[in-house]
Amino acid sequence: MEEIPLWYSLAVFFVLGACVGSFYNVIVYRMPRGISLINPPSHCPLCKKHIPLYYNLPIVGWIILRGKSACCKQPISVIYPIGESLCGLLGALALYAATGFTTDFTAPVQSLEVWADALALFWLLLGIYPVSAVDFKYKLIPDSISVGGIVAGLVISFIPGGMTPVESIVGAVAAGGGLYLLGWVATKVLNKAAMGFGDVKLLAGFGALMGVTRAVEVLVVASILGILIMVPYAKIAERRAAKKASQNKKASADDAEDEGAGQIPFGPFLAVAAPFMYLWGDALKELYLKLVVGE
Repeated sequence: MEEIPLWYSLAVFFVLGACVGSFYNVIVYRMPRGISLINPPSHCPLCKKHIPLYYNLPIVGWIILRGKSACCKQPISVIYPIGESLCGLLGALALYAATGFTTDFTAPVQSLEVWADALALFWLLLGIYPVSAVDFKYKLIPDSISVGGIVAGLVISFIPGGMTPVESIVGAVAAGGGLYLLGWVATKVLNKAAMGFGDVKLLAGFGALMGVTRAVEVLVVASILGILIMVPYAKIAERRAAKKASQNKKASADDAEDEGAGQIPFGPFLAVAAPFMYLWGDALKELYLKLVVGE
């Protein structure tokens, strides 16, 4: 480790990120459809033929095939290599951000604390893609990301210099349990479901990776982002539904109300807020105290 320069480690993190992105493409496609992530193995969704491993190489496979399947010559969506490339960049960014955005790319990364931060950021940054893609469309959060975050947090906590395993466990239980309790109370008060259990598990994973204090800060920032975006979105959706109902006399008032009630799921806000707060939570807190509290 002491002799490996940063630029090489960044390249490795890019490749790892692209590989993870390829797996996330599988999650985004299969999980909402109830298809196992393991069985059947990689196959063409059109003709069902098995896809060889060398065609499954992230980014490279799509380029080799020139955007068309090898079996039935049907177009392969460009979303796949774009998602893999984005995850590769996020993977490299995780390590680069953990170093404090250093400009010395020839120096090795020697601090175990930096490696622990890099792995935690790797999970948090790459988790944005599957959480947002699946939750936006299907209102679901993959357990491989939420529950996996709890496992990842516990594993990373054994690296010296970061959180301890006890802090990780307490963070998962307190963050997830606290949000579950908050959702339960809100459900009783509003007399309707106020919080999905996927959000609870996702925040529990953040608690395991970041600690309970930072996880609570993630919840606060995500809630603010949600209010700033979801309130205008709901108003626009209501207006569009009302306009559609007035133009189409066959549309019922119930249909208009259902369309106007469309909401952006909360998971993506949590996913975006988590790496932001991991990196700049302390700076944001200091800015808040200075501008609002006056300290």
